[in-house]
Amino acid sequence: MNTGLEGKYVIKNNKKLALGYTTGSCAAAASKAAAIMLLTNKIVHFIELPTPKGIPLSLEILDATLENGAASCAVKKYSGDDPDVTNGILVYAKASFGNIGEERNVLIDGGVGVGRITKPGLEQPVGAAAINKVPRQMITESVIEVMEEYDYYGEIFVEISIPEGVELAKKTFNPRLGIECGISVLGTSGIVEPMSEEALIASIRLEMQMHRNNGAEYLVISPGNYGTAYLSQNFPINLEKSVKCSNFLGETIDMAVEMEYKGILFVSHIGKFIKVAGGIMNTHSRCADSRMEILTANALRAGAPADALRDVLDAVTTDEGLSILKQHGYLEKTMKYVMEKIEFYLNNRAYHNLELAILVFSNELGELGRFGDVEGLLRKTDAWREETL
Repeated sequence: MNTGLEGKYVIKNNKKLALGYTTGSCAAAASKAAAIMLLTNKIVHFIELPTPKGIPLSLEILDATLENGAASCAVKKYSGDDPDVTNGILVYAKASFGNIGEERNVLIDGGVGVGRITKPGLEQPVGAAAINKVPRQMITESVIEVMEEYDYYGEIFVEISIPEGVELAKKTFNPRLGIECGISVLGTSGIVEPMSEEALIASIRLEMQMHRNNGAEYLVISPGNYGTAYLSQNFPINLEKSVKCSNFLGETIDMAVEMEYKGILFVSHIGKFIKVAGGIMNTHSRCADSRMEILTANALRAGAPADALRDVLDAVTTDEGLSILKQHGYLEKTMKYVMEKIEFYLNNRAYHNLELAILVFSNELGELGRFGDVEGLLRKTDAWREETL
């Protein structure tokens, strides 16, 4: 059957790589189908699902059942040409009635194989199912759409389960992060794009070379969506003229020097760039994940007390660690040392051949530190939009 991804691919390193769809899309599609079955008492075989990426999906519904006042079904995960341990797994949704009322409400939880949050600092609170914000929104919107179509008011409970998730979780960082007994339901766009390192670096090179060929001498670069979101919210910028370097910071600097760029403004979430303060130039967790160790070392240098250092070292996320330092009054001084180290390692990688400016932020605390002339360098890039001021 056609899924809606036919003829849709990305070209990386002169290869066509097929797109896939996320566990979040699977969960939303299964939830929508289960809600229809619940309200019509009829089995559903296919479902249409819009995605945040703007690509509509048409997905096959598997293992559909109606029994005991509930409806259950599954969607098979497809990762395209992206190497992913979740490819081919079944993501189930079970829908059941809650209280009848005057408003429409969707209550979401996780079942077998969906991880449970056990430590603070993650996107969802302790005790919640590891179903991230965007998939929750997709599930809610899909089920509300069905409730409106069939004129149903009240609550519908949706339980997402992934039977293979318990075993798959052992191959992920979830247990270390405090996500127990299953995998996470993820996805910010609903669509999976291939992420092989060779292909990604080649695509970054191509984009940088394109800007250089068009006369650009300065670039604004962020590792990913957090950075571009922060840029668009805080600066007058044309994001199409910015570059995402993913985890490949070192290679990006090397290519900028090779292409004879004059300077780069980096804008990054602290979760990526705290690693740079330790000299780590590939920020993927598979290569290195010393975020808390590096943050703790700089907090020690800043004079933070032993109890604060232990708490930072035990933190799950950098946001949590930074909040601890803020509570103890050592955030600003710690970030001063962190920024000095980031500056040192980036200039060292570039052999001082680039004018560099860095802005580091967190989603919780906003701007944490900067060095160099951030606004001045941004104005030198093609991404600057004077007319939006």
